[in-house]
Amino acid sequence: MNRHRAVHQAAALLLSYPGPDWPQRVAQVTAVLTRLRCPEADLLLGFCRGAAQDPPLDLAARYVTTFDRSRRRTLHLTHYTDGDTRRRGASLAGLKSHYRAHGWEPDGGELPDFLPAMLEFAARCPQAGTPLLHQYRGAVELLAQALDAHRSPYADVLRAVRSTLPAGPRPMPAPDDSAPVPFPILTAPGDEGVRR
Repeated sequence: MNRHRAVHQAAALLLSYPGPDWPQRVAQVTAVLTRLRCPEADLLLGFCRGAAQDPPLDLAARYVTTFDRSRRRTLHLTHYTDGDTRRRGASLAGLKSHYRAHGWEPDGGELPDFLPAMLEFAARCPQAGTPLLHQYRGAVELLAQALDAHRSPYADVLRAVRSTLPAGPRPMPAPDDSAPVPFPILTAPGDEGVRR
């Protein structure tokens, strides 16, 4: 759905570090979302109005305090699913392979589990990206709860994203025969993904 794609792209832009291009990003997001009539757009526009009032240095400091200084509020979703274990490396490699199988390479030096990268992928490749976001819905939920507890304005951005994810059982991804798993990775609970 185009509305979900617009919300995912806007959220990707708003959850990225507020660097020198921040005023242009907010203006671009605002211009697109004002034409969109939906509750998700209202949440994102509310965030944009609040962010437009803050000086850029204050926004950057708030971003770092919110996302970079706490593991409970990290934008790297495999921290919620795998923690700081060896399993996380396999999850990151799987995400990178998934992106490549669909002809997409995230910009910059961010890890593939960075929520803005996943949102941009879902906006550009919704057939493959939306099921991927739904796979990490639990991590998105935990991040949203942490942002609520922190009373962060970014919580509205996560609320908008959460409302675009389908409820109920996770949708089955399209078959992907281009990247078979070369060997099974056998793990047991508590062994941190150590192959046997």
